[in-house]
Amino acid sequence: MTEVLKETNFVFLGKKRAGKVRDIYEPSTGSGRGSLILISTDRHSSFDRLIAHIPHKGQVLNQLSAFSFQKTEDIIPNHVIAVPDPNVTVAKKCNTVPVEAVVRGYLTGVTDTAIWTRYSKGEREFGGVVLPDGMTKNQKLPTPIFDPTTKEEMHDRALTPEKMISEGFITKELFEKIRDTAFALFARGQEIAAKRGLILVDTKYEFGLDTSTSLGAGGTLTLIDEIHTPDSSRYWQLGSYEERFARGEEPEYFDKEFLRLWFKEHCDPYKDKVLPPAPPELVEELSRRYIQMYEQITGEKFQPAEVPIIPRIERNLKQYAI
Repeated sequence: MTEVLKETNFVFLGKKRAGKVRDIYEPSTGSGRGSLILISTDRHSSFDRLIAHIPHKGQVLNQLSAFSFQKTEDIIPNHVIAVPDPNVTVAKKCNTVPVEAVVRGYLTGVTDTAIWTRYSKGEREFGGVVLPDGMTKNQKLPTPIFDPTTKEEMHDRALTPEKMISEGFITKELFEKIRDTAFALFARGQEIAAKRGLILVDTKYEFGLDTSTSLGAGGTLTLIDEIHTPDSSRYWQLGSYEERFARGEEPEYFDKEFLRLWFKEHCDPYKDKVLPPAPPELVEELSRRYIQMYEQITGEKFQPAEVPIIPRIERNLKQYAI
């Protein structure tokens, strides 16, 4: 059975904070001081809880982000200091901007906040762009739309730019800079995806202010978190899109939903205290799909990292010991 990275507990790095996928350390002394050490695990969440561990998922997400950060560093500085291990990024510590920059290129989605859901209920203006009547699901938008949400403790909210500014989430100047940067990043992402037979449909970006390199009071706008991964972005297969759209069929896409649907069919994932284990064949299939997306986006063969995982990461991070 393939080894998975469930969690880490590297006391030599300092205090740990665990996110859905990443374990985050903030060394207070030593060579890592002033940085964050982000370790991408194989945890897979849905229903606001952990449902499985997917082999190689953490490595795929970490290395895909590293690939896309490198491909966009001429557009905006990013938080990457080093990638000392396939599962690890050492990043600059930045002050997070409390706005999630969502860019949409197609009229799609099924959630309450999805642009297609809102359009089908009669909404027509999105991010300052007024869409015509008569558009259909999965249709390409006349122009990409900037559709940001707030980043808050309880829940994110879709607010107009005016409300974001008036409520103090962001200044007008910084909002416009983030919007313009997000459009440039999205255009680059779509260009790279098209060369690999993919459509980058929509995505989200997170930004921070790097005060360590600031020439002014606000800090340097910096791209943080992750970029153009299957977890932060929606991708469709380019080759079959037009034909399937003309027939009214859903595009070919990177699908993680099948595992989520299995849990909905076999338990109440919102209420049951203990969930059944995910079927090994579904876990294996999802792992295969993550690897397939890595190889298609990058054009490179995926190379599984050396195991055992924990000793390897510990060895590669000893230089950051506090």
